[in-house]
Amino acid sequence: MSQRSVEASPQIYARTGGFLYLLIIIIGLFGEAFVRGRLIVSGDAAKTAANILTHESLWRAHIAGELVLLLCASGLLMIEYVLLRPVSREISILAAILGMMSIATEAVITMYLILPLFPLDTASYLKVFTPEQLDTLARLDIRAHGYGFGLSLIFFGTFCIVVGYLIFESDYLPKFIGMLMAIAGLCYLVNSFALILSPSLADLLYPFILIPSFLGELTFCLWLLIMGVNVRKWQARVSR
Repeated sequence: MSQRSVEASPQIYARTGGFLYLLIIIIGLFGEAFVRGRLIVSGDAAKTAANILTHESLWRAHIAGELVLLLCASGLLMIEYVLLRPVSREISILAAILGMMSIATEAVITMYLILPLFPLDTASYLKVFTPEQLDTLARLDIRAHGYGFGLSLIFFGTFCIVVGYLIFESDYLPKFIGMLMAIAGLCYLVNSFALILSPSLADLLYPFILIPSFLGELTFCLWLLIMGVNVRKWQARVSR
């Protein structure tokens, strides 16, 4: 029974990681497509502010969802470290550091989703500003969130490249998933640096540049959830 438990443990980690990864993808799509994509109107601060006020509960649910996403990401990061550590302890630590930096950065910039609610409040001290000024302040906070999220993806993109290398070098996960994850990370880096260096180029690349990233992460997620790892080869790698 003890030996069976030991052999099953990497599969438990893998399936749990796949489930957490799926939650992260679902919450991320919900926030991007069904909340920010619907409520934020490009170039129209007044309409954006009106949408947020009309759907304030949805906006707040989006913020709460982002925090749940980060909790899931923390658990997934630990699982990925455990699963990939047999390949290289040092490189796995590097991946964990990059992942933690990405999570920490995203946690901080989530505040910029809360800030738009302040100037759109009905507090009396806000009457010193015109409605147009308040709408603009709210829109600037949302814009700052977009750039902050791009910054977090620089760390996450590098993390994906390192994880892709570890997967490729392992004997217990498919090499093509490692390649897909490395490509996903590269696309994240191109997107984020384009946002910083040339926003007009970033507008041309988005969202097409992130399609490989989505496919790579989704493939890794489903493989962990359905197939898991090759337990025999994982155990052999651990024993070395």
